[in-house]
Amino acid sequence: MPSKLIEKYIREDHLPHIWCPGCGHGILMRDVAEAVSELDLDQEKVFLISGIGCSSRAAGYMDFNTLHTTHGRAIAFAEGVKLARPDLNVLVIAGDGDIAAIGGNHLIHAARRNIDITVVVFNNDIYGMTGGQFSPTTPTGDFATTAPYGNIDRPFDIAKLAEASGATYTARGTAYHAQLTIKLIKEGILHRGFSLIECASVCPTYYGRKNKKGGSVELMTWQKDNCVLSEKAAKMTKEELEGKLVIGKLSETDLPEYTDEYKKIIDKARGYHG
Repeated sequence: MPSKLIEKYIREDHLPHIWCPGCGHGILMRDVAEAVSELDLDQEKVFLISGIGCSSRAAGYMDFNTLHTTHGRAIAFAEGVKLARPDLNVLVIAGDGDIAAIGGNHLIHAARRNIDITVVVFNNDIYGMTGGQFSPTTPTGDFATTAPYGNIDRPFDIAKLAEASGATYTARGTAYHAQLTIKLIKEGILHRGFSLIECASVCPTYYGRKNKKGGSVELMTWQKDNCVLSEKAAKMTKEELEGKLVIGKLSETDLPEYTDEYKKIIDKARGYHG
């Protein structure tokens, strides 16, 4: 028997999913569904939007109001939905390539505006669906189909990029730390403003195999052994944090939200014209 979470939030007629055995995306999709369930949100008022890529297939599997949009444009569509219907809980699921490469400009400007949408990034450090090319988060020196001699680019820290652009809530979870990730997604949804939760996934097929880092067990074990909670990381030196991944809530501020400010403009314009 499928779980009640699957019965309520997953379109079972769209299964089986396309993800490879051992992929972390299924865990992260479940975390999103669990966060919505624990918050007891009205399912008809949840709007989930994705772009193109492995992670973006989640919008087809999840039983909310959904849009599966063009590559890199999920946030742009989400902004339109939120402006038209500010009462909705608008979520974006996107991969590291989708959100930080072709979609990078949409990310920084939505964060700058502080519009109330929640972006959940499934970051597996690689372009999985399109053939294993290196992405904006592929670590320097790692291999990909488009970096057969090693990647020379420096990777983005997507959470820091969002914070620097104006996001008022940023956090990082992982496929391994499921309970923490659910908590962070819940906090992001409840936060009034632009929130981004970067979720470290695992890709055994392209990333793990190409870089001889093992399968899903080895990649998940790395997360278990090398992640540090943000509260502890704040007391550690730069040398102690070398090679570690900081998880937990990373930043939170309270600033005016975009649709609230936009409504003031509309009200003011109506007043001017009687």
